[in-house]
Amino acid sequence: MSELANRQMILRIVFQILTLELLLKTCFAKDVFPANFVFGDSLVDAGNNNYIASLSKADFNPNGIDFGGPTGRFTNGRTIVDIISQELGLPGFTPPYLAPTTRGPVVLHGVNYASGGGGILNQTGNIFGGRINFDAQLDNFENTRQDIISAMGASAMLELLQTSLFSITMGSNDFINNYFTPIVSAEEQRLVPPEMFVASMIARFRQQLTRLYNLGARKIIVVNVGPIGCIPYERDLNPTFGDNCATRPNQLAQLFNTELRSLINELTTSLKGSIFLYADVYRIVDNIIRNYRSYGFDSGSFACCYVAGRFGGLVPCGPSSKVCADRSKYVFWDPYHPSDAANVIIAKRLLDGDSGDIFPINIRQLANV
Repeated sequence: MSELANRQMILRIVFQILTLELLLKTCFAKDVFPANFVFGDSLVDAGNNNYIASLSKADFNPNGIDFGGPTGRFTNGRTIVDIISQELGLPGFTPPYLAPTTRGPVVLHGVNYASGGGGILNQTGNIFGGRINFDAQLDNFENTRQDIISAMGASAMLELLQTSLFSITMGSNDFINNYFTPIVSAEEQRLVPPEMFVASMIARFRQQLTRLYNLGARKIIVVNVGPIGCIPYERDLNPTFGDNCATRPNQLAQLFNTELRSLINELTTSLKGSIFLYADVYRIVDNIIRNYRSYGFDSGSFACCYVAGRFGGLVPCGPSSKVCADRSKYVFWDPYHPSDAANVIIAKRLLDGDSGDIFPINIRQLANV
């Protein structure tokens, strides 16, 4: 037998042993998923954009200031999915797909495919140049899936995927960095009314989520679009609203979320054996912003990492930015993204919340289905 054949055989055996161990843990332990597969945008990007030519990057200070330094995460510390992985006892943080070390047995615990600037629609995020939209993220997942099949066979691969956690955090960029971008004129927005734009998002999302199911996913969390009119960027872009959130972005987010909830119900019914969860992050974040002091924050509207703007929302976070002394007192890290402290609250409500936060069951309950 050649040296190459020997290596392939050893790798296959290692994969099979690790898979058996993961599946046994799943069968006999509570609150356990064998793996966590993450799709999304900058809210959950763990560093994929570090490896592509993009204007949407976070691999520089002061990002990661409370995480040992910048990793490509668009926050001062952990993302929502990082915290969920920790709470569920998964080994380490789910690694970015494009990292050279995300190869071999490590993928059995899950992979993060998320990309800053990415969206449901393929034209979303054009202003950033490079970004990995949902269709391309699914292509990357399909590559991972094929690697697992090559190492352990199709049957074991399906068993692994059908018991794993899948999450999709997508849609905000389709509004912020597509429909609402300055390069889309008012005339173009008149020709494509919000209802038509949202319908195109939902139609594409239906195809993408169905493809994910056909690739083996069964336990799938879909996060809705948050109150994007309340982020510092939109507040500063719409000064006529004063201290209040910008109305139109929130109205479109709610329009999309209503259609998304119907889509989730439809897919749960039509895709046999699937369990789709609707995560109402709009409701959770809106509640945090309205009641920020009761959650221990000093500000629910101002960016901790800021350069210019009444709310610090006019310039992205970067090396020349000022940074608040206590990040735990701010809901927003930068013009667009929550702080680690806010992410902790969001993650724990998705893990343990009632049906108002995540429907029809929460993540811990999903683990035990």
